[in-house]
Amino acid sequence: MPACKIPFAASLAVLAAMAALAPSAHAADAADAGHATGRILAVARAGLGDAHVAAQLRADHARARRVGRSNLLVIEVPAGSEQAMVDKLRRHPHYKSAELDRRLPPSLVANDPYLGAAWHLPVIQAPAAWDLSQGAGVTIAILDTGVDASHPDLAPRLVPGWNFHDNTADTTDVHGHGTSVAGSAAAATDNGLGVAGVAGQARIMPIRVSDASGNGYWSLVAQGLVHAADRNVRVANVSYMVSGSSTVQNASQYMKSKGGLVFAAAGNSGVELATAPTTTLVTVGATDGADLRASWSSFGPVVSLAAPGAGIYTTRRGGGYGAVSGTSFASPVAAGVAALLFSARPGLSAAQAEGLLFSTAADLGASGRDAEYGHGR
Repeated sequence: MPACKIPFAASLAVLAAMAALAPSAHAADAADAGHATGRILAVARAGLGDAHVAAQLRADHARARRVGRSNLLVIEVPAGSEQAMVDKLRRHPHYKSAELDRRLPPSLVANDPYLGAAWHLPVIQAPAAWDLSQGAGVTIAILDTGVDASHPDLAPRLVPGWNFHDNTADTTDVHGHGTSVAGSAAAATDNGLGVAGVAGQARIMPIRVSDASGNGYWSLVAQGLVHAADRNVRVANVSYMVSGSSTVQNASQYMKSKGGLVFAAAGNSGVELATAPTTTLVTVGATDGADLRASWSSFGPVVSLAAPGAGIYTTRRGGGYGAVSGTSFASPVAAGVAALLFSARPGLSAAQAEGLLFSTAADLGASGRDAEYGHGR
């Protein structure tokens, strides 16, 4: 579900450290949101060809479509048979995992058009980092509700994306959430307009994974990540609760294997998540102006980082600006910091960049990694 959060005091420290380098509680929440009718997800084991998949599914009147060059399968099944097919494929030796295609509602906490101060940028030391890097040469994929291509603070940064909901090139924002997420990460900087994103010279690739109500699906997110990875995108942001999906984790690992990092929102339930930690993507919680975990920010062992996510002043659909809150906006703040890293040192591997983010984050809460802030803000 779209979300918001990130307490990162890391920008200068990260870049300095980089210079020293040598050349599902989510699942539980998603279950409450329902699932797609007539569609499930599976991850095939390496070497299982499309012809064999088709033969295995034919008796159940099901058919599969492979996502890009990955092992991810989107499987169409007769309505009402979704859980039975998931159970069957989970027992089948040719499949690593299978799951329902969960629906992910938007996860926006609050909007306040009168909160105009971008307090979070000094907290993460963004102005100092901008002397070294502003994200040039890096593309951030925004997997969301689309992006307002006419917004003056976003239009110069946009590159072609894809609409996986309608299977078209039209990535118009149908909800508004995606435009605010994109601005949090990469609204143009130093242009005399509106707000500044964390990585204001990075490119933005809009990938629509939602319906008109803002509801996304694990299947669309997975397809969007593979699409971005196959186009050498280094950073992807998913402001939905997806860390509990084995399919999305597999797609995230696919992107990581190609040198990119995926950032995802922890969610806004305010409760501890049971989702196990994962190294496939970076789950981000939210902090507030007091540098504390926002009361509504979900937490738990799956949280990797925290970032400012309360009252984030950003772009709005229709050309305006406003303040928004949620882990949906903390996640793109973290993604923006990753874009600064990859821009300053393009040769960094995904693991190196991730390690720098973790090791230089401000250690809030209990010493070391903890359930509220992960490795820190």
